[in-house]
Amino acid sequence: MTRYVIISTLLALLLLASIGLSLTLGSFPTSFGDVTKALVAPQDSDIAFIVWELRLPRILLAVLVGAALAVAGAILQGIVRNPLASPDVIGITSGAAMAAVVFLALFGTGLSIHWLPAAALMGALLSALLVFLLAWRHGITPTRMVLVGIGLSAAMGAVTTLLIVISDDAAAMVAYVWLTGSLYAAQWQDVLGMLPWLLVAVPLCLTQARHMDAMALGDQVAQGLGVNVLRSRLLLMACSVALAGAAVAFAGGLSFVGLIAPHIAARLVGRSFIRLVPIAALVGALIVLYADLLGRVAFLPKDLPAGIFVSGVGAPFFVYLLHRTRYQRH
Repeated sequence: MTRYVIISTLLALLLLASIGLSLTLGSFPTSFGDVTKALVAPQDSDIAFIVWELRLPRILLAVLVGAALAVAGAILQGIVRNPLASPDVIGITSGAAMAAVVFLALFGTGLSIHWLPAAALMGALLSALLVFLLAWRHGITPTRMVLVGIGLSAAMGAVTTLLIVISDDAAAMVAYVWLTGSLYAAQWQDVLGMLPWLLVAVPLCLTQARHMDAMALGDQVAQGLGVNVLRSRLLLMACSVALAGAAVAFAGGLSFVGLIAPHIAARLVGRSFIRLVPIAALVGALIVLYADLLGRVAFLPKDLPAGIFVSGVGAPFFVYLLHRTRYQRH
């Protein structure tokens, strides 16, 4: 317990310090004192505008999105019992991406772009529902769910590519940036739109922590301990879909966060679900926050999508996990 308290406290302090650092960096660098003054006593000034309207919403959205993707990945890895599982596996990301590109292909940039997150979230929810329907056969098993999710992801990815090719240049450019994963031009309404999903889904999934730990031992063992495996799996999957779908809707296709963060958290505090979820959320928030910070300041005056940097770390990590899993099976 002492180790968990120390690690969670250190990660929380690191996150707060990283937020403060991120507020001072950008195309218009500001001192920590100016940032503190703008936060404590905001006035009608350029620095206050930069801090409150440009940087702070983007930073908070990065934190919320990273936490949501990490918790979604932790849930999936637990119920699928596969260390390679992530929101991409069951087609959440692909479904959201396809819905967003369909929205852009049909309406272009003429209709309010603020409807894009709603379209992406609807696509994520519908794709998850389709996975359940196709995988159902006297219940749902992790293996069938993964196989169906991989197949649907490939099909929806092909449709997404086709739609981008036939779309006009303006819509295609917006789609490319969104698919890469970007928090550019994040606003307070995005933060307020993302926050309720975390406030509802995370506590709800934590109520199933005991059931999750039992299911990690196998369905038969969990049933012997009195766990309604199907009901718990459906509830946890609903939480995962809601978190990942909302994150993708507001930040685009940020891949690998749901894969990396739970593994780092498990190394720090173990696989107990009640401890894993908060630590994974903190790690995921740090990953997306620093990826977005690099995108903002590393290649000035250009502002690169955060998804580029997350994928740059996540792809080698995925290969490492694949190699380690194969080695352990042999």
